[in-house]
Amino acid sequence: MSEYYSNESLIQIALITLVLGGGCAILTGRTIALTWRSIWTAAITMIPMGLAVRFVHFVLFDETLLAPRTLVIEIAILIAFSCLAFQRTRALQMVRQYYWLYEPRGPLGWRPRQDASSPAPQP
Repeated sequence: MSEYYSNESLIQIALITLVLGGGCAILTGRTIALTWRSIWTAAITMIPMGLAVRFVHFVLFDETLLAPRTLVIEIAILIAFSCLAFQRTRALQMVRQYYWLYEPRGPLGWRPRQDASSPAPQP
């Protein structure tokens, strides 16, 4: 990590990127899922969030503002956090709101209930 961050320790990187940026990404992914938007919205909104995280590194620790590799890594981390939060929230939504149709399948998924009635076959 030292080749990407010249003026920061590992604790500072984790605090800004993972705690601050990751926390915001989790909240954003959750909010986007609650409003029934697509997962692509959750991923795309992480681009400006990654720029904001990069700006915090620049202002607080005198890092390079637009370091391409570091920016891509930070955006990828934020997208991962956001998409995981989105999928977890969506799975909970589907199971909670359509409890007669779906049951949980792990922490990030759902499946049709075995006791749910099948639609009638079309002639």
